[in-house]
Amino acid sequence: MIKRIVKLTFQEDKIDAFKSIFDDSKTKIRGSNGCQHVELLQSTSTPNVFFTFSVWDDEDALNAYRHSDLFKATWQKTKALFSDKPQAWSLDFIDAG
Repeated sequence: MIKRIVKLTFQEDKIDAFKSIFDDSKTKIRGSNGCQHVELLQSTSTPNVFFTFSVWDDEDALNAYRHSDLFKATWQKTKALFSDKPQAWSLDFIDAG
């Protein structure tokens, strides 16, 4: 299982546009083969900074999504709204405490 965190920083006047893009695509992303979970988080101190958190069966499932038409179309619309370069981390689960 892979947990994926992506930090996205948007132009302040583009926040609503991004929320709309995410809302339109979240069900399709969740329906992708190997996707167990996806959610959107917003910084409490910097409202134009968002994080997506997703859980994938494995690296192959994540890569299949990243090469899909759904990802390409969503990313094309999303990247036009950035004010900073996105950052991404793929993480293996170690311990819940």
